[in-house]
Amino acid sequence: MPVNNNDIAEVFNKIADLLEIKGDNPFRIRAYRDAARTIGGLSKDASDLTEEGKDLSELPGIGKDLAGKVKTIIQTGTHPLLEDLKQEIPEELSGLMKLQGMGPKKVAVLYKKLGVKTAEELRKAAEEQKIRDLEGFGETTEENIIDELERHKGEQKRFKLSVAEQRVKSFLKYMKEEKKIKSIEIAGSFRRRKETVGDIDILVTCKRGCQVMDRFIDYEDVEKVISKGETRSSVILKSGLQVDLRKVPQVAFGAAMHYFTGSKEHNIAVRKIAVKKNYKLNEYGVFRGDDRIAGKTEKEVYAKMDLPYFEPELRENRGEIKAAQKGNLPELITLEDIRGDLHVHTKATDGHYSLEDMVKAAENKGYEYVAVSDHSQKVTVANGMDAKRLRKQMEKIDQLQDKSKKIKILKSMEVDILEDGSLDLADEVLKELDFTVCSVHYNLNLSRKKQTERVIKAMDNPFMNILGHPSGRLIHERKPLDLDMEKIMETAAEKKVFLEINSHPDRLDLNDIHCKWAKEMGVKTAITTDAHSIDDLDLMRFGVGQARRGWLEPGDIINTLSWKKLKKHFKRH
Repeated sequence: MPVNNNDIAEVFNKIADLLEIKGDNPFRIRAYRDAARTIGGLSKDASDLTEEGKDLSELPGIGKDLAGKVKTIIQTGTHPLLEDLKQEIPEELSGLMKLQGMGPKKVAVLYKKLGVKTAEELRKAAEEQKIRDLEGFGETTEENIIDELERHKGEQKRFKLSVAEQRVKSFLKYMKEEKKIKSIEIAGSFRRRKETVGDIDILVTCKRGCQVMDRFIDYEDVEKVISKGETRSSVILKSGLQVDLRKVPQVAFGAAMHYFTGSKEHNIAVRKIAVKKNYKLNEYGVFRGDDRIAGKTEKEVYAKMDLPYFEPELRENRGEIKAAQKGNLPELITLEDIRGDLHVHTKATDGHYSLEDMVKAAENKGYEYVAVSDHSQKVTVANGMDAKRLRKQMEKIDQLQDKSKKIKILKSMEVDILEDGSLDLADEVLKELDFTVCSVHYNLNLSRKKQTERVIKAMDNPFMNILGHPSGRLIHERKPLDLDMEKIMETAAEKKVFLEINSHPDRLDLNDIHCKWAKEMGVKTAITTDAHSIDDLDLMRFGVGQARRGWLEPGDIINTLSWKKLKKHFKRH
């Protein structure tokens, strides 16, 4: 069975969850969390690195013991420690920790006092009002549990884009070993770069005699074969991800790609145009009567509708048809337009690599500049920087800059926005930086009014430049802050504050809708990685995908500018 980085990270995170519920040593728990993040963020599969003879203990936060565990997981798909923990503590409790407000201590109390193991048992206990009397809970917590369970009720299982990408990468590599495959492409929401995907659609064209369906269902990670046919087969992978394969003729490949890429709403809008022209449009082509008049490529399908080609990220029926008809389709941002990363962390706070390593990695990517934005002191991380440590780091940056001629190293800081809207460091310190990224990291459950006022007050500070991960959400883990985003954007436009598009696949924050709002309201954004490791610098592609879904062009993104032009935008005072 192919074991990818996400599988390894999942094992380590589950070990950490169960150890935390058990009340184990917090340093041991953190070691597993750090290992999960390191492995999960690698740009290359740990299994491939192992095969190449790479010493995994050289990775930050790994070491010999954890490197040995990684190898065991690659070989077996699990680890004896996890299996032993599952004998002591029900594995389902790990899932309860994913509910907002349900930390390990609360989960442990619920299990020990009420025998609660599953979401259904938790719901029953809450509805029967058995939770409110437990120490550390109360009536409000009990009501919040019911609300949180209701929020997740009936949710279709969806996979983060990055997780789906890992799963499908291995699958495609395997499929491409079939020599009679002419072309193979992924369609669906994955191609449109949606932040989560429900399933994967793969289209293939083949030479005569190609046994593509046999190969498809024989993939070693297949848990269940739903169906197998001459032109379509469906399987469920061991991760639960459904993958559908469709074999189409070359003459209809473009029409099929258009149809199965979607979105459904975009396809309906295009099909209405076809009807007005007395055409029939489906996955087999564009037809006038019985004659197929287009279908080999997507461009010729759109051309028959008097439309230009639409980039997949735009196909959501959010005005793209009208924009195209008026000649106003955006020239979308590309990865090649990015000239630097404005938000990276080092091991000085909670990163995994040194300042020198992170700068060198950014330089190797061909960036013109990179901003070191470690955490400020009070809340977010235990070893956040105070003014004294920050100034020492700035001196170190100056020394490194003297040796690094190819890249500009920017002095920044990810500064906490405190509950009252003030910033975590004094203005006399902040003014020494090139710019700041200011973020909300705690007191996440304030009312809409208070949370919005908090952020707006922070934007009043002339040394605030970028609002970091504005909604504060974590996909599948934490709901967004209750913010009036329209007011936030109005203030950002007025105060010349920029909004971050955080590229980490767990965040993708701003979301695509808010990216489009920002463009319409004249607010510029910065696509950053929030990198905590060298490999995290590669996450930029996810942020670019999110920006493209929000119709953003190079001119909407500040880090497409040279440093000479960019630094003028950071002068608010």
